[in-house]
Amino acid sequence: MIPIPKIPTTINTKRKISGIEFLQYFVLISLVLYFGKLLFIPLFFALLISFILYPVCKWLEKKGINHAIAIVFSLTIVFFILASVLCLLILQIKEFAMEWEPFKIKLLETINQISVFISQYFNITNTEQTSFFQNILNHSENQAIDIIKSTFYSFSQTAFYIIIIPVFSALILFHRQMFAKALFHFFPSNQKEAIREILIETIHAYHDFIKGMLLVYIIVGFLNSIGLLIIGIPHPFMFGFVAAILTFIPYIGIMISALLPIAISWITYDSIWYPIGVITVFAIVQILEAYIIFPYVVGSRLKINTLVIIIMITLGGILWGAAGMILFIPFTSVIKLIADRTESLKAISILLGEGKLKEEKTK
Repeated sequence: MIPIPKIPTTINTKRKISGIEFLQYFVLISLVLYFGKLLFIPLFFALLISFILYPVCKWLEKKGINHAIAIVFSLTIVFFILASVLCLLILQIKEFAMEWEPFKIKLLETINQISVFISQYFNITNTEQTSFFQNILNHSENQAIDIIKSTFYSFSQTAFYIIIIPVFSALILFHRQMFAKALFHFFPSNQKEAIREILIETIHAYHDFIKGMLLVYIIVGFLNSIGLLIIGIPHPFMFGFVAAILTFIPYIGIMISALLPIAISWITYDSIWYPIGVITVFAIVQILEAYIIFPYVVGSRLKINTLVIIIMITLGGILWGAAGMILFIPFTSVIKLIADRTESLKAISILLGEGKLKEEKTK
């Protein structure tokens, strides 16, 4: 056999990037990401899905299944998972609708009690209160129109993403060999092994990200359930884990999942403190999930420190909203993989890492 020379697994660049240059690159990339988000959000969601489904497609192809059929089958699995979450959301809305009539009666009673309290302690009559709210409604017409426009835009944008993301994912998986070959041609031949390792580790990083997300949802489900159990809400584990699963849908999921336990607790115990307790439990768990559980669990799997995870979640929210809070974490992992193998980016590698540096042996 012909001996194969050892190929360096680091990308060597002689010139180091200065702090000013790094800041310029950061600002430029942030501007590009912000103004190009209509393209980049579905594209990077498609990349995330493609990296996750790549092992499935590869396994199916090894079993003799056609390349295109393997891709369609893999995407169908994702579709059924998302459809299940959507069905769960619709089921929660349907269950809440069944409880709406007694909930509405309780709500009207509470409003009347609040009105009586305001009249007794603040000397504001019912007529003055009605006039006050009527003025608010009259002046809120323009705001209502703006809200409707914003809602319509968000709905149309979501519909566009739902259509285009599977298309992008299928095309990326179908042309993956072409993209890998093109990527190799951007670098010298002696660095191809390093690029290949980065691609493989990127796939592993995306899988670790998904595993971390699943673990986060399990922890959130248990915390929700324990909180609801402590305050005495019926069926705490069902409501707790449904809320955790629906957290997958940013903002809307947690609000809709909270409606049913709020309604049932209010009707069952005839006290406003139980709904307030439900809201408090979900709010506390959401704060813990966003700032402690998610950064720690996902960061430890991706070997990125918690501070960087929190910063990237915040930055992603600023630039891309809820989508950025999800997508910027695997981005950071890929950046770290590249920085780990690039001499000029060692400072970034250290900043992103967990701080467990190996001491270099001195000669």
